[in-house]
Amino acid sequence: MTYSMKKVIFLFAVILCLFGCNIQHKSIETDLQHPEWVKDAIIYEVNVRQYTPEGTFAALENHLDRLQKTGIDILWMMPIYPIGVEERKGTLGSYYAVQDYYGVNPEFGTIEDFKHFLNKAHQMEFKVILDWVANHTSRDAVWVKENPEWFCRDSLGNIATLYDWTDVSVLNYEKSEVREAMISAMKYWVEVGVDGFRCDVAAEVPVDFWNECTTELREVSDSLFFLAEAEKDSLQFVAFDSYYSWKQMQKWYDLASGKINADSLADFYVNYEKNSGMPHYSIPMNFTSNHDQNSWTGTDIEKFGEAYRQFAVLSFVVPGMPMIYSGQEASLDKRLKFFVKDTIDWANDKFEMGELYKSLIKMRDNHASLWAQPWGGTMLILPSDKPEQIFAFEREVEGDLCLAMFNFSNKEVTFNVENHIVTKDNQFTLPPHGYNIIFSLGDYFGNCDTNLKKENGPEK
Repeated sequence: MTYSMKKVIFLFAVILCLFGCNIQHKSIETDLQHPEWVKDAIIYEVNVRQYTPEGTFAALENHLDRLQKTGIDILWMMPIYPIGVEERKGTLGSYYAVQDYYGVNPEFGTIEDFKHFLNKAHQMEFKVILDWVANHTSRDAVWVKENPEWFCRDSLGNIATLYDWTDVSVLNYEKSEVREAMISAMKYWVEVGVDGFRCDVAAEVPVDFWNECTTELREVSDSLFFLAEAEKDSLQFVAFDSYYSWKQMQKWYDLASGKINADSLADFYVNYEKNSGMPHYSIPMNFTSNHDQNSWTGTDIEKFGEAYRQFAVLSFVVPGMPMIYSGQEASLDKRLKFFVKDTIDWANDKFEMGELYKSLIKMRDNHASLWAQPWGGTMLILPSDKPEQIFAFEREVEGDLCLAMFNFSNKEVTFNVENHIVTKDNQFTLPPHGYNIIFSLGDYFGNCDTNLKKENGPEK
C-alpha cells in the first residue's frame, strides 16, 4: 500500500467501528521537507546547569559516550547564553532571561568550550540544537541598553514583561530592526555549527517572522531542524518541523490519574487528526516530562504513578518524535529546582529506566513503522471489547507492521481485538498497566509474558 493511499484510509476503520458513521479524513498538505536525519531520531533535552556538579560543557562531554550508547540522536541544549542580573530569579536566574544572544553563560564555560563540546558531539554523530528565546530578553540585555525602542511598552510606558516573568523584556516584532537582528543572531549560531533550534514560546512571536527567519536560515544550511514550543497549526506549514504535543500530554496525565478512560484517548486521536488543522507531515514531539513539567508539575512518579513505564513506552510507539528529559533515564525522582543549583543523581536508577529507554530506542530504530512523519506509519486505531481499559492500534509502512496494545487500568484484562493483521490471535491478556508491541517481522516488546519474552527491543 502506498503512503498516499494510507492517508486516504487513515482512521476510517476506527471511525466506522467506534462511532458508527463515516467521517471524511481531513488531510492538510505542506511543501516543508524535513531533513532526512530526523526520520528515526530521538531528542534529548540537556539541562546543563543540573547535569553535573560542575554544570559545565566540559563536564557534560563526559556523558556523551553514555548518551551515544543509549541511542540518543539529538541533543537539545537548554539556553546557553548569559543570564540577566536585573530582577534575576533565584541565585542563578532563568536560562530564558537572555542578556546577550551572541554570548555564552560563564556558568557553563566559554564560547571555545562550547565549540569543543559541539565538535566532539558531531564527531560522535549527535545533532545539537539550541534553545532559542526570540520573544524576550532579560531586563538588562544588551539590546535593552543599546536599542530600548525595540521593546514593547506597558500602559505606564515601561518595557513590558510577560505573565509573571518579571525578569524579561518583551521584544516588538513590528520593528523591522528587531527581525533583522534576531535572524542575524541565529545565523551566527548556524555558522558556529549548530543543527537547529527549539524555539521558546514560539506562538508569542508572529508567524510571518518565523516563516521569514527559517527560510533564510535554511538557505545557510538546508539540513536544519526547527522545533516549536507551541501547538499552533499556522507555525507548521513553512517554519517548523516539529511541535509540542501538549494536548496529548494532558490526555496522558488525565488517563494516568483516572480522570478519563482509554476510550477517551482513542476519541482524542480521532478528533485531533480531523480538527487540529496540523499539516499531515508535521511531527509531534512526544514527551512525558521536560524542564517545565518536571520543575513545576511533578516527577514521572507523581504524574503517572505505577504507569510511569507504560507511558514511556507509549511515547515511542504513537506517531511523532520521542523526547527524553535529562535524568529520566536515571529514574529522576525529584523536581529539579529551576533558578538554583540542584544536580541530577545519576547513580540511582532504581526503576531501571536506562535499560528501558535503550530497549525502546533499539525497537524504534529497527522498525520504520514507528518512525516520524512522513517516513513512519499512520495510526489506525482498533476497536476492542474492553474499550474503557484497552487502547490498541496498528502502524504500517512498506511491510513493517506494528500492533500496539495498552491496558490503562490497574487490573489484569483479557480482551479481544478484531480487524488487526499482525498475528492470528484475537484474544490477549495484559497485566495492570500492561503493554504489548508485536511486529509482523516477529519482534516483540512487552511486559505481559515475562517468563517467555524479555522486555527488550531487537538488537541493531
